Amino acid sequence: MANPLDTDAGSELFSSYEAELKLVQADLSQKLDQITELSGEERKSAVRLAERTLEEAKELLDQMRIERSNIPSAARSKINQRFRNFESDIDAAKRKLKTLADDRKALFGNRYSDNPSTDDQLEQRQQLLSGTERLDRSSHRLRNAQITANETEDIGRDTLADLQIQRETIVHTRERMLESEGYVDRSVKTLRGMSRR
Repeated sequence: MANPLDTDAGSELFSSYEAELKLVQADLSQKLDQITELSGEERKSAVRLAERTLEEAKELLDQMRIERSNIPSAARSKINQRFRNFESDIDAAKRKLKTLADDRKALFGNRYSDNPSTDDQLEQRQQLLSGTERLDRSSHRLRNAQITANETEDIGRDTLADLQIQRETIVHTRERMLESEGYVDRSVKTLRGMSRR
């Protein structure tokens, strides 16, 4: 029975990761080549796919790094060289992908530029600025309307409170009036009784 840490078993697992990494590298290289031919949304999508493939390659490199430490030092020198070559290739692919992803003209097409040079670009920039100004004005009007609505609500609340106080005053006055009417009736009866005597 073979020890899983002996040279053949360690090399075998490392070799399987290596073979898988070569396939992922080929796929990544193909995706990077395709990105250069695309623009706009297709390019953004292709960049995202390439980023996922690059992450997969990094994970395989991490697995290889772990497995490399399990290989006896006598066989490790050849494996170290191959590993460094893979790391270098993945770093180069990462730099190329970053360059392709940072290419604004290719990502957004010729429509946008920081320094507009053509009439179309200038017109587009003016439209964007005009739209932004309209949006700002609308936001300002909305804020003012909200302030007015809040003030109106406060006035309505105060008015309702005043009306409640006035209602209570009227109810109280009515009760006093009814009470006074009762006194007047009694006084009239008393006066009538006195006038008969």
